[in-house]
Amino acid sequence: MMTVNEVSKLTGVSIRALQYYDKIGLLKPTGYTESRYRLYDDTALETLQQILLFRELEFPLKEIKQILSSPDFDRNRALEQQITLLTMKKEHLEDLIDFARGIKFSGVNKMDFSVFDTKKMDEYARQAKEQWGQTAEYEEYAQKSQGRSKDEERNVMENFLQLFVEFGRLKEREPQSAEVQNQVRKLQDYITQNFYHCSKDVLLGLGQMYAGGGEFTTNIDGVGGAGTAKFTAEAIRIYCGG
Repeated sequence: MMTVNEVSKLTGVSIRALQYYDKIGLLKPTGYTESRYRLYDDTALETLQQILLFRELEFPLKEIKQILSSPDFDRNRALEQQITLLTMKKEHLEDLIDFARGIKFSGVNKMDFSVFDTKKMDEYARQAKEQWGQTAEYEEYAQKSQGRSKDEERNVMENFLQLFVEFGRLKEREPQSAEVQNQVRKLQDYITQNFYHCSKDVLLGLGQMYAGGGEFTTNIDGVGGAGTAKFTAEAIRIYCGG
């Protein structure tokens, strides 16, 4: 665990900024000392890394909070998008540097402003943002989770993971069996009750994401055993008639 002062020195983020991130719910400390100083663990520091990467890409704090709190958030997918955007930003800066050097050594020969065009980068950033929390489902989730305490939110997530523990116990059965299909119905109902309205189309998309690799697959297999994510996805596909 690191104190807020230690985190500030390590990351270069001011103590005031860390306090503000806590205030707006962007980055909550893991705990507090007896003197009520904020403490941060490795998980919190990983979240801070995500925040700083998005800040490098000039995402507003409000949008970063929406992305990180989205129920569909996948760290690996976010990193891939960040790498793409940072690479585009790097290429744009290199073009600007070459352009400025050309002016310095050769003077302005023509009025070329194409080097300042960021449409391609802006469009990719827009599409990336739309993938995280800009849906009606996210808005509904935000409303439902708004009044929950930290403990209540933890219980919701623990109960959610417990559903996949049950899927893990059912892996030896056929995914189309009545018991497994009933478990899919429980999953659908739980998502609707605690996150957002889970239609069969939404559920089918979630199933594909569960088995698609990355954090969701790792977490589901972590609680239900290897192969649980793919088994769940297949059961969902059958349930949804996909």
